[in-house]
Amino acid sequence: MTASSSSAAALPERLQTILRNDVQGMHAYAVQPSAGFVKLDAMENPFQLPPELQAELGRRLGAVAINRYPGARIDELKAALAAHIDLPEGCALMLGNGSDELISLLAMACDRPGATLLAPVPGFVMYAMSAQLQGLAFVGVPLTPDFELDEAAMLEAIELHRPAITYIAYPNNPTANLFDDAVIERIVAAVGRQNGLVVFDEAYQPFASRSWMARAGEFDHVLVMRTLSKFGLAGIRLGYMVGPAALVAEIDKVRPPYNVSVLNAEAALFALEHADEYARQAALLRQERERLQAALREMPGVKAWPSEANMILVRVADSKAAFEGMKRQGVLIKHVAALHPLLANCLRLTVGTPDENDRMIAALRASL
Repeated sequence: MTASSSSAAALPERLQTILRNDVQGMHAYAVQPSAGFVKLDAMENPFQLPPELQAELGRRLGAVAINRYPGARIDELKAALAAHIDLPEGCALMLGNGSDELISLLAMACDRPGATLLAPVPGFVMYAMSAQLQGLAFVGVPLTPDFELDEAAMLEAIELHRPAITYIAYPNNPTANLFDDAVIERIVAAVGRQNGLVVFDEAYQPFASRSWMARAGEFDHVLVMRTLSKFGLAGIRLGYMVGPAALVAEIDKVRPPYNVSVLNAEAALFALEHADEYARQAALLRQERERLQAALREMPGVKAWPSEANMILVRVADSKAAFEGMKRQGVLIKHVAALHPLLANCLRLTVGTPDENDRMIAALRASL
């Protein structure tokens, strides 16, 4: 776990007066210790590259001029990403140190007096955290009990709060579902009438059946954000955002110079050159997701929601007992019940390798 608010108590009182009170009172993003566990808590791609590609990547990284600031190679990466996604006409692309940085930069760019960020909840915690750290208001609109968008509540909140940014995670985290496109169309139109931005967060796109990327050029107020983390490169921290060129150019002004390292850029370029290997891995994970779903349907007392990501949300009778029982058997998942009342007794299972999934299924059965 990273440092949390409890560390503030150890600060000398004279230094506590320097730091913001809300920062001292908040909790940092928590990462579970995972050493010795089958790690299925963070939606990572569980597959490494084949040995021959590992060796080739090592040679490539060894030749990088790490004594120089990132330069033209970053532009080459942007061009490669644009080709990979078939960048829509009239759009531009900017890079971030993971999607987290892009979320922070968006909050910074839209930080005007009285500005509000809005998102369905439960959702990705960084939307609310970025608002708080930037001094913006955050409005969370609860999903329905089946984790669909509450259209009436969303439209009412948009009308009332006129948010600068409305986030739509597509698929959503931690619920793993794609929202109804007809509802989304009406939300996009409503935000446009209020002169706000809609940001589609497509972090789990490699596992989803639908995307808004091809439509990014249709609207002057829509941005689409993705990451290479779920592509298979969680360790290099690289996200990117696509939208109308004029809008992206303005947001890019708040991006720190050299925010993407030459090593990260080279690893990403290498991955794009071998996109077929990552596509093969994603296809296998989608197959494993369906196998997991079938196994979960056979477990008494377990409700599993449909998934368009590399995770599955499940509800059990006693999620704390199931989580602790699985840990005792060496399988680490995510206990999400405390994140929102709608997630009562819910666990989030990452889709792993076939062997890891077998162990997760057995551990869950034994822990119910």
